[in-house]
Amino acid sequence: MCNLQSFFEIIPYICDMNKKVYTSLEICAGAGGQALGLEQAGFRHSALVELEPDYCHCLKINRPNWDVICQDVHNFSGIPYRGKIDLLAGGVPCPPFSVAGKQLGQNDERDLFPEMLRLVREINPMAVLIENVKGFLEPKFDSYRTSIIYALMRSGYRPHIKLLNASDYGVPQLRPRAVIVAIRSDIPDLFDFPKPSNLPSVTVGEALYDLMGENGWKGVDAWSEAAQKIAPTLVGGSKKHGGPDLGPTRARQAWAELGIDGRSVADISPEPSFQGMPKLTPAMMARLQGFPDGWYFGNKKTTACRMIGNAFPPPVAKAVGNEIIKALDYGISDITSKKQLSQAFA
Repeated sequence: MCNLQSFFEIIPYICDMNKKVYTSLEICAGAGGQALGLEQAGFRHSALVELEPDYCHCLKINRPNWDVICQDVHNFSGIPYRGKIDLLAGGVPCPPFSVAGKQLGQNDERDLFPEMLRLVREINPMAVLIENVKGFLEPKFDSYRTSIIYALMRSGYRPHIKLLNASDYGVPQLRPRAVIVAIRSDIPDLFDFPKPSNLPSVTVGEALYDLMGENGWKGVDAWSEAAQKIAPTLVGGSKKHGGPDLGPTRARQAWAELGIDGRSVADISPEPSFQGMPKLTPAMMARLQGFPDGWYFGNKKTTACRMIGNAFPPPVAKAVGNEIIKALDYGISDITSKKQLSQAFA
């Protein structure tokens, strides 16, 4: 016989069994940082669209079950997915808005906001997630940014926009990102951006200690003790510009304050007798972005560094994804309750 206590103990499991699994479709999937974080939050990916063959290959290696569509998003139609997708997500290209570039905005051929807005209209998802660099929030883009917000509103969505710092969500790096979340207007909108973690930020010395010392470097303890700050923002560059390094002069100076040589990226961790400032390896860069160890980025160092440096940190994507799911859970529950109440009194 089931007693009252055991009955209440199984209630959470019953709720989990009945919990809706939300679907997502992502464009500009890149290295999979956003997709991984959303998966960890509970989303099931129906498709990921990515242009670069190297990126597509890595996505398929890391997650063979993901449907990776290696295609130019300009040629991708959302119509077959209409009514089948709960979340449309995408980290549209950052170079048009990055201070590291010319900031041409909507006049940059790489600007994919129009394609994202087209897919919103075609797919009509319950929620939309768009991520970009901090530069997108600069005054020079006020007019364009406002036009994007109004376009989402005209398509039937309530947009929210905020600057999130990756270090507030367990990533040992500042990495400010502009994030737009829009909830479809027929769903009660209780979305709120995730609150920063109460835990102290992980420093570079703490995050990379084991990787820096994996080859027996004798100076790892002294280096770790001195690298007691979070990292500056990793940069990935673009296909047109940027190689395997940690950015321009100002960025390299910031890395030097952490005892890291940012002029290039190393193939291996420091050897036992190494002297001077060590360089990051791609594996270290991935760790600083919040990727799990072992996530595959291919064998081409320049491409791998670009993939890693341009990624949306998975822990941040997970935190935002959790809040989107909370909002959708409440919205669907509210709609269902009202419908049942209406039928009861019909």
